[in-house]
Amino acid sequence: MAKKGNRIQVILECIEHRSSGQAGISRYITTKNRKNTTERIELRKYNPILKKVTVHKEIK
Repeated sequence: MAKKGNRIQVILECIEHRSSGQAGISRYITTKNRKNTTERIELRKYNPILKKVTVHKEIK
């Protein structure tokens, strides 16, 4: 039986796009180590709808 790893998949969503009211959603899927980073992560990623780099936060 395989053991459960510490790495989990998380979804990152653009917070600037959500507050702008424009149509569409900018989301990325990445992995994080549950043991080392217990809090939600924030990364600067490219938003193709707004055509610039924005802050993406982890959602549930």
